[in-house]
Amino acid sequence: MIGLLIVDDHPVVRDGLRGMFAGDGRFAVLGEAADGAEALVVARAVDPDVVLMDLRMPGTDGVTAIRALRDQGFRARVLVLTTYDGDSDVLPAIKAGATGYLLKDTPREELFRAVSAAHRGESVLSPVVAGRLLGELRSPAQDSLSQRELEVLGLIARGCSNKEAAGQLFISEATVKTHLLHAYAKLGVRDRAAAVAAAFERGLLGSRGGHG
Repeated sequence: MIGLLIVDDHPVVRDGLRGMFAGDGRFAVLGEAADGAEALVVARAVDPDVVLMDLRMPGTDGVTAIRALRDQGFRARVLVLTTYDGDSDVLPAIKAGATGYLLKDTPREELFRAVSAAHRGESVLSPVVAGRLLGELRSPAQDSLSQRELEVLGLIARGCSNKEAAGQLFISEATVKTHLLHAYAKLGVRDRAAAVAAAFERGLLGSRGGHG
């Protein structure tokens, strides 16, 4: 039996998912949480096999929670279940360590299969999300990134703030922001996490090491 933790800020969604999985003998709903911070507390208490994680929640969001679950050594696989399929949601969630990414309109049997697959450690992506990721991998940067843009992205990837990156490169913080905006445009993304993820995926920053 696969033990589940359901994380969503809408009680109606949690109730619906709990009822759905409770009616199938392959699954047991071990706990629920309304945001990422509560998810970490409940996960420590119930040690789930799979976490069904919403992304946009008040308080601690899903991507932050996914990253914390990974960094704190939880064995649970995380399956994102959300209504959002934009690049700014998909890429950071996958980069943070999500095993799969499904949309909330996924049919019941597909959701059951996805949870079982995630439990086995298999990647599960909704067709829309898979198409986005493949497009992200295949589409070359509209213009190649400049050396300075790559240097800025490399520092951001190592966790530097704009101010810290500016200090290391001996340029102004405003210049760092300008380089980042140019990189976003070339990579077709809207934020730092997605830019770093896209740059790694395209081999612009080398390969990801460690547990990333």
